Amino acid sequence: MKPVTFKLDGVTVTAKEGQSVLSAALDAGHYIPHLCHHPDLPDAGACGLCLVEVEGKIVSSCTLPVREGMEVRSKGGKVEARRELALKLLLAAHPEDCSTCPKYGKCELQTLMQYMGVSPEGLERRLKPIAYNDQNPLIIHDMMRCVLCGRCVRACHKVRGVGAIDYKKKDGETFISPVGQLLMDSDCRFCGACVQVCPTGSLMDKEEVGDQGFSAPCKTTCPAGTNVPEYIRLIKEGRYEDASCLIHERLPLPRSLGHICFHPCEEACRRHCLNEAVSIRNLKLAALERDPEKVWKPKRKQLPDTGKRVAVVGAGPCGLSAAYYLRKQGHSVKVFERQPQPGGMLRYGIPEYRMPRDVVADEIGDLLEVGIDVQYNSSVGDYKKLAAEYDAVVIAIGNQQGARLPIPGSDKPGAYVNLDFLRQTAEGNPPALGDNVLVLGGGNVAFDCSRTAVRLGAKNVQMACLENESNLPGDQEELEAAREEGIAIHFGKSFLEIVGEGDTITGVKTVDVKSMEFVDGKLNLETVPDSEAVIPCDTVIFATGQRAEMSPEMGLALGRGNSIVVDGDGRTGLENVFAGGDVTYGTQSVVKAVASGRSVAESVDRFLGGDGDTSEKLIDLDTASPRIGKEPGFGALPRVKNGVVPAEVRRTGFMRAEKSFTCEEACKEAGRCLQCQLREQLHPPKTWTDFEEGGAAK
Repeated sequence: MKPVTFKLDGVTVTAKEGQSVLSAALDAGHYIPHLCHHPDLPDAGACGLCLVEVEGKIVSSCTLPVREGMEVRSKGGKVEARRELALKLLLAAHPEDCSTCPKYGKCELQTLMQYMGVSPEGLERRLKPIAYNDQNPLIIHDMMRCVLCGRCVRACHKVRGVGAIDYKKKDGETFISPVGQLLMDSDCRFCGACVQVCPTGSLMDKEEVGDQGFSAPCKTTCPAGTNVPEYIRLIKEGRYEDASCLIHERLPLPRSLGHICFHPCEEACRRHCLNEAVSIRNLKLAALERDPEKVWKPKRKQLPDTGKRVAVVGAGPCGLSAAYYLRKQGHSVKVFERQPQPGGMLRYGIPEYRMPRDVVADEIGDLLEVGIDVQYNSSVGDYKKLAAEYDAVVIAIGNQQGARLPIPGSDKPGAYVNLDFLRQTAEGNPPALGDNVLVLGGGNVAFDCSRTAVRLGAKNVQMACLENESNLPGDQEELEAAREEGIAIHFGKSFLEIVGEGDTITGVKTVDVKSMEFVDGKLNLETVPDSEAVIPCDTVIFATGQRAEMSPEMGLALGRGNSIVVDGDGRTGLENVFAGGDVTYGTQSVVKAVASGRSVAESVDRFLGGDGDTSEKLIDLDTASPRIGKEPGFGALPRVKNGVVPAEVRRTGFMRAEKSFTCEEACKEAGRCLQCQLREQLHPPKTWTDFEEGGAAK
């Protein structure tokens, strides 16, 4: 494209052919006041602020194409007088409440007032008698603050191709409104482009998105930072292998997480404000299962050998992730694992009906094939000795010790501990259970124990926990599945004693909980007087917590629950010893352990002289801001439910309980995504604060 040169206030400016004077001026670092212009929108010349003088005529610079040799004046008496009049007309119809406006400090109209030195004082007010509308999901529309710049309409029609909002007239007033009565009735896609481009406080998010601009909440709440909305977009387009590549950029064990991740991304999904969140975890699994050739593997990063040796203790999700990224950074890695097989909780702590063993084995095989050495049946008790043999050590042993409540009768033969019970079952040697099993606890591990007991043949399985149903720590879907399988749950119970005769258990004595709270890490309970009762059972399983198998003799500073004390980089008190995962912050989730493993690997790499950059590019995304089009009834689209094996069949064995999405189901569910990330691709408009005095860009 041939370059064009012209004079702007006596300065020669080079522009692209067909570019507007305003756009060329801003690119060249010369600020011209404007409001309706936005770098991603077609120009309309509606605000009357970007006026310039050309050949004695006053024209809008946003709609004026550059011409070779033209002379343009953006300053001077006539131009600035007309511009000031245009701004005063806008201010006369705008509320005079800057300091209490939610957009205060981020309002483009306010910055124009500061730049031009124009104030609303003394103006004849003509405020529009239009109501404040907060009835729409996700978006607040304060029409009193609208300056009719038309950015939102152009974003909706021209950029997104939806057309859910437009200009309307009523009683002689022009305003912008949904095409239907509400956005839900206007086939709005709730992409948020209109909010992103609004220069004032007329369109705002109901939920605060932060001072640094919008970022898709599903992506920001994923501990691993997975690019959720983009892989969902790829799934909708049927590009499963590309989606798999994108997922593998941040996750080394994604198929496993597709089965068991506790999906905080779904909790944060903005779609829940319309009806239900997008089924993100199931979509991830759908993409990965349709990449049988694993097209991402030949693309993965592998740096040259550094000659540095790292020992990783523990082959669970955190340890394997750390080992994988350290090896890919070029370091020699040896993993010490006390079990005969790798996987940690993935293999030994999560029942097979949730996590198929072949998936675990396959994914771990992909990780180990980059050149990681594993020594099985090997426990490490002296970290100082190990640190002397290696350039760096990573401790990632997790929390492998279940907690047995200190109540009378807890040592009876029929009382088991969660992790021991699950591990023995995974190894094919489950402990003997009676007909009536009671699991103490309300977290996901408690549900794992209860549902496993059902599959082992217990006739009657119950759970009892401190929490009420509204604040149950376990997932809602686990609660529903347990009830379908006939498991009864007693909420709001504290445990006083395991009762029985001799070694025989006959029940657990409980008391009702009135309230509970944690103060300084300690649990405070208020119980209901005279509410003691006995829940009959012959077997008890403690699922009330886990802790690390650590002792002060190992030479490391320990915190609450035997956790290893580390700094922000995962460093312990020993110079070259690092730690990550559950052993540092307590039992949480597999996805957080994976993210922690990557983080500690980056710290170790920097310690060994690397740059700590474990990022890799497995797919080139199209970063253009696409049109998404209108979809009738989009706001009401119901969540696609993945199939499940009937409860009466599930109870009989350890076959996988849930079914994967079909291609049709995956495409349909992916189509419910609001594609929030598209807002991130809209460029911020330039205000005078982006320019130095004299016109030079900052």
